Amino acid sequence: MSGAQERAAPAAVLEVRDLRTAFAADGGMARAVDGVSFDLFEGRTLGLVGESGCGKSATALSILRLIPPPGRVAGSVRLRGRELSALDDEAMRAVRGAEIAMVFQEPMSALNPVFTVGWQVAEALLVHRRLGKRDARARAIELLAEVGIADAALRARQYPHQLSGGMRQRVMIAMAMACRPAVLLADEPTTALDVTVQAQILELFGELQRKAGTALLLITHDLAVVAEAAERVAVMYAGRIVEEASTVELFERPRHPYTIGLLRSLPERTPRGRPLAAIPGSVPSAFDWPSGCRFRTRCPLARALCAEREPALEPAGAEPGHLAACHFQEEAARL
Repeated sequence: MSGAQERAAPAAVLEVRDLRTAFAADGGMARAVDGVSFDLFEGRTLGLVGESGCGKSATALSILRLIPPPGRVAGSVRLRGRELSALDDEAMRAVRGAEIAMVFQEPMSALNPVFTVGWQVAEALLVHRRLGKRDARARAIELLAEVGIADAALRARQYPHQLSGGMRQRVMIAMAMACRPAVLLADEPTTALDVTVQAQILELFGELQRKAGTALLLITHDLAVVAEAAERVAVMYAGRIVEEASTVELFERPRHPYTIGLLRSLPERTPRGRPLAAIPGSVPSAFDWPSGCRFRTRCPLARALCAEREPALEPAGAEPGHLAACHFQEEAARL
């Protein structure tokens, strides 16, 4: 990157610091998100990756304060310098949809089956932009067309069950982008879609970012999606971020054994005729995270130190901004 490009680096729109989310249950306290910090930048995409159960979706819901009781959320979330945790419920409702929005994981569940999709897109405009019903409906049709839905006026009169999975996902994106939010959280937006539709959805995100400068948090378990769509990647494991770097740096020079395990499991990195590489074991329970490094129970480099002391997220490698939480970064780099 040239000096001119570095000077033109965008400002952080969303700053998340020490985000913690816990759920009280009979088994004790499940610490689903346990000290997560990251920044989102205007017009840029941060991919948040990791196995199911690592806390990715809970992170997004915590940012939006959508964690239901008995869940508890702590930490700092600042949107354009404003502390969201300090807002009352009414003020937070005004922020959701208008300044920060979310594309939920399963559109068939997120969309209301008894309202037309046009009405559901228009609702955000009625609430946040105070448009009249006629203007809101007209704008909803325009938004459906903008996200690539053909015959938008016809589709606006239809119900979610009458649309394909790809169309429903586009409706969700139209709803989220209706008020041109500064931040968009997309939770597994391409899951269960065929490869062609996945590519179209990712291109749609890029186009919307170019037009509105929206900062995007792309939550996924699919590293191929991250490689295509994100400038930076944060790898999450057991409620914490264990590595963060630019996408190129992370794929070419990973410094955490968990990241290395994820990359080794990619089919395209497996020699023909050999079984896919797998990380042994499974993500531990959020009710009882292991002492020290939480990955140590599955790590080929684990030693006594790993059980005694939790590694901090520290600079890794030569690239500025590359961080990894591993006591043995240099050995991990040689794996």
